[in-house]
This record gives sequence, C-alpha cells and structure tokens, in this order.
Amino acid sequence: MTDSSSSAAHVLRAASGDFDFAVMGILNVTPDSFSDGGAYEEPSAAIAHGRELIAEGARIIDVGGESTRPGAPPVSPAEELRRTQPVLEALGPEAAAAGVQISIDTSKAQVAAAALAAGASLVNDQAALRYAPEIAELVASSGADLCLMHMSGDPRTMQRDPHYDDVVAEVKRFLEQQLRFATDHGVPEERVLLDPGIGFGKTVEHNLALIARLDELLALGRPILIGTSRKSFIGRITGRDTSGRLAGTLASNILAYEHGARVFRVHEVAPLVDALKVTTATLRQAR
Repeated sequence: MTDSSSSAAHVLRAASGDFDFAVMGILNVTPDSFSDGGAYEEPSAAIAHGRELIAEGARIIDVGGESTRPGAPPVSPAEELRRTQPVLEALGPEAAAAGVQISIDTSKAQVAAAALAAGASLVNDQAALRYAPEIAELVASSGADLCLMHMSGDPRTMQRDPHYDDVVAEVKRFLEQQLRFATDHGVPEERVLLDPGIGFGKTVEHNLALIARLDELLALGRPILIGTSRKSFIGRITGRDTSGRLAGTLASNILAYEHGARVFRVHEVAPLVDALKVTTATLRQAR
C-alpha cells in the first residue's frame, strides 16, 4: 500500500514550503518523444536527469516509456516495462528520501502495476481509463493517486481536424464522467488529479480557451494539472521550434496558475519553479 503521506494532495500541500503549487518534471525514456526523444533512452542518462529534476525543485517525477506525440506508434507492454523499470527502481528510493513523488505515465495496467510495485505512487493515465479500465481498481487497491487526462482519439489520430462545439464544456463533461468511473471503482476522490490535455486533439484556439476558462474545470472539485511544455501551439504562436519554447511555456503556466491550475508538467523545472514562486508571492501581496 502507498503511504498516504505520498499522495498527490500531500505533495501539493507541501509543494514548495509556503507555495501552493507542484512542478512535475518530465522524464521520457523513449526514442521518439516530440522534443527530447532519445536523450534519456539509456537508463544511466535517465536516472541522472531524474536526479537533476529533483535538485531543480520537482515535487513529482513523471516517467514515461511510450511517446504520445501526434502520430506516435504504440509500443508493447514488455517494451514499455523494459524502458521504465530500471529507472523507477533506481530513482524510487532517492525520490522517497527527498519527499518527491514518482509517477508512471502509462495507459497500460501491466505497466502501472509494475511501476507501483517499484515505488511509484501516481499513475498518470493520458487515456483516463479508456484503454485499461482496470487501472482504477489497481490504483484503489494500492492506495496510489491517479491523474485523468482528456484526449480526443489517440496519438495516431488526435490531431486530424479536432472539432468541438464547446471545447471546455466537452472536456469538463468527459473528466467528470471519468472521475465518477474512478470513484465508483474505489479510487478516493481526494486522490484524483484532472488534466484537460493541452495539445491532445486540440487546435491553438482550443488550448487557449482551456487555459482561459480553467475555473470551469475547477468546479469539478479536483486539482488541475496542466502540461503545456514545448507544445506545438506555443510554436504556432511564437514561430519557435521546440528548443526555443521556454518563454512561451513559462507564460502559459503562469497564466494557468492564475486561472487555478496547481500542478505543472514541464521539461525545464528550475525556471518554472522560480517563475511560480515570484507569481505566487506577488499575488499574495496583492490580496
């Protein structure tokens, strides 16, 4: 069983001393992720980078073994396990000693189960239980946390002319439905995070609307996780490639914080931690 002190709610409360946010560092151990594919494919490089993310102030490390970039091919559970397990087993004890939560970014029950056994305490399911509904009961029985993300279609199809009548209302309805499914299958509501899925089957306008209207998603009563890091909508607005999107990433996350998001999934941890500390302190002074 996962100790309750490692829950996402606890991590958020203890995030950065007096600050009410948690930064989730992205640790892709894949050859084909959209902006850092192959950089941390070797376990030794991934483990070293995980340590860097912890030192930079990440309160959650999200380990992923399958790319979800547009058009990415699926990988088998065995391959995903081969990529992630050495990293999870090495980083788990160090993260626990530092009070940092380990997350597994997967939509496969087999991979989630192995990660939880290796010390992860959060399952970041970008399919929100659509592919593997049994993840809900697995999370419930382990005492872990669960992040449910909205994605239209799958990584192979999600950017083929995405359409919504009202993107915020439709994302909210989906997240509410999947939250209810999770709680009906034993996951305590206080252990669930919700992610509107910026960039997953959305246009630039859809992404901006979701950030601007996050208060509507907050009405579901759960913490909101935002993942804008290096996303293509930032490139479309700024004209920058993935290596030049840090400023846009920071801006989008600061705006998301002001609209109510409190967990932020990024590649560059230290700049965002600093930016959010200044934002938080300034807003507190203004109250």
